Amino acid sequence: MSYYTLALCASKGAFEAIPLPKLSLDLADAKRRLETAGIGVTDARVMLIAAMEREVTLSRDGRVLIKSLDADEAARVFDKLRRVIGLPDVSSAPAAPG
Repeated sequence: MSYYTLALCASKGAFEAIPLPKLSLDLADAKRRLETAGIGVTDARVMLIAAMEREVTLSRDGRVLIKSLDADEAARVFDKLRRVIGLPDVSSAPAAPG
């Protein structure tokens, strides 16, 4: 289980990381871990919105959307997020279609 390389999403306003294969993310556990790390979280039931250096949206299926136009910044935010909530690292697989 790993994540595709972060890719600019179709809207071109954010970077997206997609797990391969899909996973079932425990949003309640992710929320608890984020809050324990001092990160503000909005629980929208089907997704979490985390107030990190950039806004991050986590979906139940493991997709992560990072609102940034800078690939390096998005990678840093994703790395911090994955360490906080226990997600796998980004693989060197080709970017997923956005």
